[in-house]
Amino acid sequence: MIELQQAALANINKQTLLRYQLIEIIAYWEGRITTNHLCNGFGIGRQQASRDINAYLKELAPNNLEYDMQLKGYKPTVNFQPVLTKGHIHEYQQLLTFNQSLVSKSNYSTLGLREVSTVTPPPRLIEPSIMRAIIRAMSDGRRLEIEYLSLNSPEPETRVIAPHSLVDTPLRWHVRAYCEKNKAYRDFVLSRFINEPDILDYSPNPLIDDDNWCTPVNLVLEADPRLSEHQKSLIERDYGMVQGELVIPSRLALINYLIDSLGLDLNSINAQANYQQICIKNLNEIRETLQSRNLLKV
Repeated sequence: MIELQQAALANINKQTLLRYQLIEIIAYWEGRITTNHLCNGFGIGRQQASRDINAYLKELAPNNLEYDMQLKGYKPTVNFQPVLTKGHIHEYQQLLTFNQSLVSKSNYSTLGLREVSTVTPPPRLIEPSIMRAIIRAMSDGRRLEIEYLSLNSPEPETRVIAPHSLVDTPLRWHVRAYCEKNKAYRDFVLSRFINEPDILDYSPNPLIDDDNWCTPVNLVLEADPRLSEHQKSLIERDYGMVQGELVIPSRLALINYLIDSLGLDLNSINAQANYQQICIKNLNEIRETLQSRNLLKV
């Protein structure tokens, strides 16, 4: 069966694969998948949607779905096993968030999913021409001449950078790039670029030379030890901790963003235990690693 699945997957294009993944996620979490989900989500006809569901069943997962006359759609069988997805709740949550971003002014739900509201910070202004230039430079491995604003100076500064990755933090977007002025890899806030960058020649400073980006780091969380045993067990359950800890893989270049996003601090415990709830178990290890690279925030 596995060999048949692999052979079928080898011949599936990306758009069809996305539709198959939607079939799995909706069926598994909502208990019903219909042709309407595919029609609304991908702008295809009902016949194509029906062919997709039948092909998914025939080629990949013949025992995953069964048609239910009362539901007027397919429901997962008792033997349902995800083939193209992991069956994790975050897959459905991400789909809900994506669905909300597609809702039109008439409040029409593009994918036909459950009602959901997302609390998000206001977006920072990023000029389209700037983003297009950065993406092109990243794709082609080229240098960029940019004009950049900072809090330290009222005048824009011209720099030459070689971007290699975009970074999405909860509050703003950055681009990771080699900075020729500092002769080091730095993060630049995208909303602080002005005017359209000039795309230059190829860069001799690729991603693989960015040591901090290429250095993996695990952030290990635990329930705040100041909590009672009952409170700690509840927090451990909230975060799905295993043996009292949650390990979050990250990069050395991104670890400060991750810590900030959790409302934590490497220097001290500022909040009350019942408010902070979690803390960094490998605090000393993280501090020492960042200090050795001059990345420790004061």
